[in-house]
Amino acid sequence: MKKGIIIVGCIAAVILIILPFSARMVRAGQRGVLLHWGAVQDKVLGEGLYFIMPIMSGVEKIDVRTLKLELKASAFSKDLQSADAIIALNYHISPLEANKLWQEIGGEYRERIIEPAIQEVVKAVTAKFNAQMLIEDRATVKKEIVDLLRDRLGKKYIIVDDVSIVNFDFSDEYEKAIENKQVAQQNALAAENVLRQKEIEAKQRIATAQGEAEAIRIQAEAISKQGGEAYIKIRAIDRWNGVLPTVVSGGEIPFLPMSNIELKRQ
Repeated sequence: MKKGIIIVGCIAAVILIILPFSARMVRAGQRGVLLHWGAVQDKVLGEGLYFIMPIMSGVEKIDVRTLKLELKASAFSKDLQSADAIIALNYHISPLEANKLWQEIGGEYRERIIEPAIQEVVKAVTAKFNAQMLIEDRATVKKEIVDLLRDRLGKKYIIVDDVSIVNFDFSDEYEKAIENKQVAQQNALAAENVLRQKEIEAKQRIATAQGEAEAIRIQAEAISKQGGEAYIKIRAIDRWNGVLPTVVSGGEIPFLPMSNIELKRQ
């Protein structure tokens, strides 16, 4: 009886000693890769508490939440302009294939797989566009980078959620040339606007002159129809200040028809 109690006590003691070393907690956002004598097992452990045999078995934990990596990549554009791009990658590990990732790549998958893939993809995509297109058509550039990264990393059990092109930097000489070009374009646009305004003003002056000429023509026709001599006399009366000239050529005071004067007074 005592011997049985001793055996049970020893077993309990061993269990109590081993228990802390056999418990494994897989936390939220993680997956556990089960190892048996160092060999990766097919089963992927989800979130929760597990008990394994120490020494024989082990659990490697992999974060499967969305992670962010920001990396600088250098490349050359199609027109051979050097470009430094800052790429921000959001990614996560495929939860159901965490064991395969660990088996084929290990825990240093970021340095061994993701960072080299970003460098290669940025170089390949940048070489397809000239520098101006890289600046003006970022949506197309981004789409090609995303598609290539998803194709390459997806084969390694890494899921690409999104890619952002934080910045594209070119040489100081090229950026200065772009600035000068923009200034020249703005100056040309301003000159074009001035020329267009002058053309409008010239057309307005022509229209005004044509209108005045037409008015004169209509007035001349009316005078001609109504008798030009009478009209001239009326205009003379309109301009007379009522003072008779003191010196008259020929010694006679010019005769002013009273009918015209009465007409003017009326």
